[in-house]
Amino acid sequence: MEHLSETKVCQNCKQDFVIEPDDFAFYKKMTVPAPTFCPNCRMQRRWSWRNEWKLFRKKDIHGKEIFSAFHEDSMAKILETSEWYSDSWDPMAYGIDYDFSRPFFEQFRELFYQVPIMSRSLISPIRSDFCNNATEPKDCYLSHVVSYVENSAHSISGVNSKDIFDCHIFFDSELCYDCVSITKCYKTLYSIDCEGCNAVVFCKNCVGCNNCFGSINLKNKSYYIFNKPYSKEEYATKIKELRLDSAQSINNIREQVINHWIKFPNKFIHGRHNTKVSGDYISNSKNAINCWRASGAENVKYCQSLSNIPSKDCYDYSNFGDTAELIYESLVVGKGAYNLAFCWSCYSSVSNLKYCLFCGQNSSNLFGCISLRNKQYCIFNKQYTKEEYEALVPKIIQHMNDMPYTDKNGLVYKYGEFFPAEMSPTAYNESFAYENFPLLREQVEKTGLIWREPEDKNFSTTIDSKDIPDSILYVAEGIIKEVISCRHNKECVHECAGAFKITSQELQFYKKLNIPLPKICPNCRHYARFAWRNPIRLWHRKCMKEGCTNEFETSYAPDRPEIVYCETCYNSEVA
Repeated sequence: MEHLSETKVCQNCKQDFVIEPDDFAFYKKMTVPAPTFCPNCRMQRRWSWRNEWKLFRKKDIHGKEIFSAFHEDSMAKILETSEWYSDSWDPMAYGIDYDFSRPFFEQFRELFYQVPIMSRSLISPIRSDFCNNATEPKDCYLSHVVSYVENSAHSISGVNSKDIFDCHIFFDSELCYDCVSITKCYKTLYSIDCEGCNAVVFCKNCVGCNNCFGSINLKNKSYYIFNKPYSKEEYATKIKELRLDSAQSINNIREQVINHWIKFPNKFIHGRHNTKVSGDYISNSKNAINCWRASGAENVKYCQSLSNIPSKDCYDYSNFGDTAELIYESLVVGKGAYNLAFCWSCYSSVSNLKYCLFCGQNSSNLFGCISLRNKQYCIFNKQYTKEEYEALVPKIIQHMNDMPYTDKNGLVYKYGEFFPAEMSPTAYNESFAYENFPLLREQVEKTGLIWREPEDKNFSTTIDSKDIPDSILYVAEGIIKEVISCRHNKECVHECAGAFKITSQELQFYKKLNIPLPKICPNCRHYARFAWRNPIRLWHRKCMKEGCTNEFETSYAPDRPEIVYCETCYNSEVA
């Protein structure tokens, strides 16, 4: 019998949320109960386990200090990624029997903080020691949430790209700088939401454009400046006059560009080539409902940050993708993952996993396991026969319901809930949840989560940012030896590091594109880009085109200054 729609009250935020018939059908397929947390609270809980881009120095289990996604004070035990993948240690040595006298999550927490995990989540990195959450990065530096990206630095969330510096959300692009949300772009600078563009600078919402500057909402145009056409010769002369090699000139131009952009309409959703989607930053997807930053997805709901390598039939799934299928309430799983529920950092041809962390490489039929590779039929890192496993797992599930775990806030965790946020090895203000659901320290600590004040490193600088040559033309090779003060001088609210260095890789890139050196640290640059990305929230609005009555859900808040159109009205002006 088909379920009807059902309204529930989230046990966390106490707000109503609706479970639709299609949702119940998916839960039945996954053999899981309906959730007791609303979609937003489920997402926030998952992301409280995720440190997306911060790196710390932490001692591994041998006492050696290495770079890690986990703070030195975190209870997580770590191994350098290369050692974790090796046969020099045995995660099965930590195996324990299931204890039916204690809640599942209580036992799991103890096991989790005994078994070593990867210091950073990486798959086959090549000369990319300072990256995290990355699949096959090559010659990358401080680039995170990337797959198949090469020779890039200070960039987050990208796939199949090379020579990308200081960018956020990029697909199939090359030689781009300081961009947000670009696809199939080449030599694109200081631009936002562009696709198929070549040699464009300070452009927004442009598609198939070449040699354009300061423009918005152009399609298949060439030699435009501030949306005005020029001849090829006039364009070259004007661009030369703009002095794109100068930091001062770039700052002045940026203000002019923003004032120009605000006069033009924006489509209610960021995305192209979609069929039946809702949310934002969605492309090349079909039946993607209430999703955010998803590409190449099909039949998915409440999913975020899925790569443009197809994934399908997933709910409440955050980060990764890469041919994942039948995924529920999981975080950082993919690369051929199939039928996973309540898992974190499990990938590379894994299947039929529940409540597992850092398990991978052809593992299947695991329950409550940590750091296993090429294993089958294990519970709490202990080996069972197929028959023993299939008999014991239903008993554990029943026990999880009969003896649930209750967290410090009185929230009840039975079978069907992701891991409690209070068990996370990451402090809330170090997590991706904090970037999207910011809370004050008092609020965090009141809910039983960890707050950790950032360490003040007090770098000794050797040169003030204001003393860096204004033009890249006058920057000498010796700049890579300097420790440069950040222009924000730790006075902003963006975790300013106070100082930074320019690597040889970066300097070569800046000179190749003839663009000025940055004057602020990578942290401040990250948050400046982040500000251009709309929030993970939807408002019900009407099209602002005079005479249009269309309504939609959009991530543009009603009090924002942008003009927002429905797709029909937007396309009629941009085509």
